[in-house]
Amino acid sequence: MAEPVLEIRDLRKSFGALKATDGVSLDLMPGEIHALIGPNGAGKSTLIHQISGSIPPDSGTIRFLGRDMAGLDMAARAKLGLGRSFQISSLAPEFSALRNVMLAVQARQGSSFRFFRPVKGDRSLAGPALAMLERVGLAARANTPAAELSHGERRQLEIAIALALGPKAFLLDEPMAGMGPEGSKSLTKFLDGLRRQAPILLVEHDMDAVFALADRISVLVYGRIVATGTVDEIRNDPEVRRAYLGEAA
Repeated sequence: MAEPVLEIRDLRKSFGALKATDGVSLDLMPGEIHALIGPNGAGKSTLIHQISGSIPPDSGTIRFLGRDMAGLDMAARAKLGLGRSFQISSLAPEFSALRNVMLAVQARQGSSFRFFRPVKGDRSLAGPALAMLERVGLAARANTPAAELSHGERRQLEIAIALALGPKAFLLDEPMAGMGPEGSKSLTKFLDGLRRQAPILLVEHDMDAVFALADRISVLVYGRIVATGTVDEIRNDPEVRRAYLGEAA
């Protein structure tokens, strides 16, 4: 049986009396899209921050590719192949979409984001970067500054940047946010194929996208996982319908 790419056990994080994550356990298997859903304030963002390394948990374990992530910061986790979709693009809003991705390609080659050689005109960076933009449907906007992209386009750029780092797993936090129906449909199709490159832990409010993409869904409510299962199992779970889907059980 395949081993989990990402394994989280009994993760806990409190802010004063608020239990943002309260004994969360879940895993991400090879080739899988595992969706994490829940109402606003459920603790989804805090959980993603703990997995990516921007917030330390109070207790519990996070293992990635069999390695305990305790003590590793965001940069170290990214270097190991944990790709968070929005960890880089905010660094350079004044740079073009292409140059943002070129910086990610350069970082993958071993250079720092803070101390980088000039990338403009570097064909060894531009070629792979443009290929990533083409994959997410942004090639026509390659020369547009990131700050001038629409919200939906910025999410596409974030995914292109994550792709350029060659991740072994993706953490995608609401990639459909700010997109219209056509954009969501296009990105859903893209993410469905992306799982062949690396599994995806997907935080998303767009339930049509979740139900179309997810192999498994975990439901987070008030910091606790109340259910994990297939799309049909989650749709038919009475507790989930009461707590999140807003239906009478």
